[in-house]
Amino acid sequence: MQCAATALALAGKAAIVTGASRGIGAAIARRLAADGAAVAITYHASPEKAAGVVRAIEAAGGRAIAIQADAGQPQAVRAAVAEAAAAFGKIDILVNNAGVGVLGAVDEIAFEDYQRVIDVNVTGVFVATQEALRHMGQGGRIVHIGSSMVQYAGIATASAYTLSKGAISGFTRGLVRDLGPRGITVNTVHPGPTDSDMNPADGPLAEFVKPGIALGRYGSGDDVAAAVAYLASAQAAFVTGAELLVDGGFTA
Repeated sequence: MQCAATALALAGKAAIVTGASRGIGAAIARRLAADGAAVAITYHASPEKAAGVVRAIEAAGGRAIAIQADAGQPQAVRAAVAEAAAAFGKIDILVNNAGVGVLGAVDEIAFEDYQRVIDVNVTGVFVATQEALRHMGQGGRIVHIGSSMVQYAGIATASAYTLSKGAISGFTRGLVRDLGPRGITVNTVHPGPTDSDMNPADGPLAEFVKPGIALGRYGSGDDVAAAVAYLASAQAAFVTGAELLVDGGFTA
C-alpha cells in the first residue's frame, strides 16, 4: 500500500520561494509544502511573519526554513539560495516571487525608486535563477511570478512596475531555449488583482479595478499558489515557456 507521503505530488522535492513571508509568496510556500516539498522561504524585513509561515508549515507536518535576504542585493540572494541548497541537498523548484512596486507618472518617479524596482524585480530574479541552476538537476522547475499588467495595464502610473514584469516574460522565453536540454521547465504566472498588502481588495485601487474583473472578486494567494503547484508538478512536465494568467478574467 502506498504511504501518504509518497502519494504527495511534490514528495522528496526541495523548493525555494523568494519573498514569501506574506501574501502570494506565503501562500505558494504553504501550498508547495502541503504537496510534499521541503521549502525554503526568503524574506527581507519581516522576520516574525517569515517565522509564522515556517511554523504553519511545520504544524501541518511539513519542512521549512526561513532565510533573510534582500532580493535587491545580489550577494544576499546568492547566499540565500546556496544556504537553501545546503540545507536540503539540492534545489528542484525555484519560485521567483519577491517583488516591489512603485506608482507614479513616468516623468515624476524618482530614479532611486525606479532602480529599486529593477534591482528586485529583474536583477533579483536573474541572480536567484543563476544560483539555483548550480544546484538543480534534470527535470527542475522554475516559476516566475509576473503580473497581468503585462497584458493589460488597467490603470495609469504603473509604467515602471510594468516594465520590470515585462522583462520577466522575455527572460522566461530565453531560459526555455537555454534549459530545455536539461529538462528544466520555465514558466510565468501572471496574477491579476490579488488581495494582498500591496493591493488590498478594499484598498484605494479596488473601486477602479474590481468592475473589470469578470468573476467579480479579487483573487487570493491560494488561487495563484494552485497555478504554481501545477507548474511545479510532474503533470506539467511538457509545459514550458507558458504565461499563465490567474486574473479572474481581468485581461479577457
